[in-house]
Parts: sequence; structure tokens; C-alpha cells
Amino acid sequence: MVRMPVVAGSFYEGKNSLLRQRIEDCFLKAPGPGRLPEGSPGTARSVKSVISPHAGYMYSGAVAAHAYLGVFEDGRPEHIVLFGPNHHGWGARVAVCEDDWETPLGVAKYDREIGTEIIRRSDLAKSDCIAHSNEHSIEVQIPFLQYIFGPEVGFVPICISDQSYRVCESIGNTVADIAEENDILVIASSDFTHFESADAAKRKDNQAMEYLEMMDPKGFLDFVQGHRISICGAGPIAAALVFAKRREATSFNVLKYTSSGEVTKDYHSVVAYTAATFV
Repeated sequence: MVRMPVVAGSFYEGKNSLLRQRIEDCFLKAPGPGRLPEGSPGTARSVKSVISPHAGYMYSGAVAAHAYLGVFEDGRPEHIVLFGPNHHGWGARVAVCEDDWETPLGVAKYDREIGTEIIRRSDLAKSDCIAHSNEHSIEVQIPFLQYIFGPEVGFVPICISDQSYRVCESIGNTVADIAEENDILVIASSDFTHFESADAAKRKDNQAMEYLEMMDPKGFLDFVQGHRISICGAGPIAAALVFAKRREATSFNVLKYTSSGEVTKDYHSVVAYTAATFV
């Protein structure tokens, strides 16, 4: 089975050539990194987890480009697992969609080897595409992965609706267990503070990211949820940090932080975006 795109033509361009041009603009134009991921991927493979935003490309694509340039220059992992929030509440609490995913750039391949192992080992992860059927948080990551690693890039999409720490810790540890014998990169899809002034969003996000700098996933999730900070993928970020710590990551590195205000010029109500790595 193939999951068809649900936000092509809205969050990003629906035609191959236009989407490819949009992605290149995200890399080349401000506030993007200013260069394309050219040549061969790096060889270090020191990045364990990545945070990338998931708004429309005109708003957050340039921030995502920082994340994916970092991934490309660090090196191509053998396996990629994506954690994304469930904005709709449909489907399983921890949902693994075992379909290939089509975008205008081609058909990205479900990594059945790793996906099957996650479902087998986890008490929470279920085979379920319903949670993904109208969800954009993972879909918008796929064209960037296809651009840097080719249209048939393999991945495991995991949509998380229960963002309790128990659930996020469990799925992070499950993937980390599998990574003891496999080279896995985890990508957490999340926007940061929503619909506050740019100054308020930055203040709240900086406070939350202090816990990421301390490599404290529970502290991060408790702070975000306790203070009602609207970081929609806080659970996926916590799970990605649990994984990264298990894989001996010791540092949190912000590659880019900005907001939709830089595009709309409305700084009174913004959505904030972060690209970051755990190394």
C-alpha cells in the first residue's frame, strides 16, 4: 500500500519541479543556511536526533533546511525513524504506518525491517495508518529527506497522540534498544510556541529549551505541559532526547530559531520554529 500526500499543494508545492525549487529556495534564501546539500553526505554520523518544524514550507521550510543540511553533512544513517505529534487524535496512541509514502518527489519506502522490530518490541506501538491519514507533521519531513537522500529513502513514521512521559520514554527506549545493533537517526517533528507575540514565544521557548540543554527529557516535558506551552511535538522531542541520551549524546545544539513573523511581518501572533540536533 502507498499513503498518498494530504498536504501537497497547501503546505508545499504539489508538482515535482515546483517542490524541488521551493526546497532549494529554503536552503539558499534567508533565513535558510545559504547553501545546498551538495556532493556526497558526510561520514561522521555523530548526530543522534534532530528537531525539525512542520508548518507550511513558506513559513518553516528554511528552518527545516538547517536541520536537513545538518543531517546531510553529518552522514547518511542506515535507518531513519520519525516521531510526530497527532494533531487530530485519530488512531492508536503510538501509530506506525507500514505503508510507503508518496510525495511529488517520488515514493519513499517504509523501512519494514526496523518498523516491524519496533512493533514487536514495544508494548505501545501498533500498526496503524489511521493516525497518519490526515496528519501533516511527518508528511512534511519526507520531501526534505527525499531531496537529500533520494526519492526512495527509507524511514519509519511514528505518530504519537499520547504525549505522557511514560509513553514517550518507552518508545524512545524501544528505538534505542534496536539502535544497539543498527545505525538509526531519529527526527522529531515539532513546531514551538503558537499564537503568542514573537517576544513571548521566544521567552517561553528559551525556558523550555534550557531543559534540552540539560539533556533532561522529563524536565522538558513536565515544564512544557505544566506551563501550558504550546509546543505541539513536545512528546516526540522528549522521545527523541530519551533515544539520544541512550545513544550517548551529550549536547543540544540549536541550528536556527525563528518565527512566522519573519514571513508575515505580524509579530503579535506567531508560530515559532526550531531546528536543532542532539549530538
